[in-house]
Amino acid sequence: MMEITWLGHGTFQLRLDGGETVLIDPWVEGNPAFPKSHQFTRIDTMLITHGHFDHIADAVPLAKKFKPQVVANYEICAWLESKGVEKACGMNKGGSQQAGSLRVTMTHAIHSCGIADEGRIIYGGDAGGYVLHLPDGRRAYFAGDTAVFSDMALIAEIYKPELAFLPVGDLFTMGPEEAAVACRLVKAKKVIPMHFGTFPPLVGRPEQVAALIQGKVDCEVWALEIGKAVTW
Repeated sequence: MMEITWLGHGTFQLRLDGGETVLIDPWVEGNPAFPKSHQFTRIDTMLITHGHFDHIADAVPLAKKFKPQVVANYEICAWLESKGVEKACGMNKGGSQQAGSLRVTMTHAIHSCGIADEGRIIYGGDAGGYVLHLPDGRRAYFAGDTAVFSDMALIAEIYKPELAFLPVGDLFTMGPEEAAVACRLVKAKKVIPMHFGTFPPLVGRPEQVAALIQGKVDCEVWALEIGKAVTW
């Protein structure tokens, strides 16, 4: 079993058997959707999809406090190391590495990846996503920020994820229409929508995706409540 807690926007906490904790795309301070009651007590692994502030803003302070293994692309890891982060384990698309009990594979994403650093935007490599290989053999696909792309069908063919986390908010990522196509391409039985509602322009909603795929795609749109843990 895996416990999933949506912490608003694109930030998720995953808790594996034994309490092992994975944090994805840490944005706490300044995140209007972050549940104020949530407290981090343990972070064993941190996964970062790309360098935008709303996915990396709290990576440095949390990494320094909890000393997790930090997984990101090579360029982001080099930047994190320059800020004093230990155990930054860079990788790139198509590659896999062990991160605690998880094995993670970096996938493609269609998005930009500049890092805001002291008033500058610096090169952050290329945005990506992850396939999470769970200890029990199941696989989940965390798309990160992306538009729909046809090679999502390759992710389905190669990895066969049973769960997918897909952005639906529009403007900076795909909206409901593209997300509905992504549901068809990825072929996961459950899809958790993310990256919506944080700001007024992020207008896409899970119910719109559900309506678009109803009767067409064998997939449940699993809309989570921020701060409320669920098990999968």
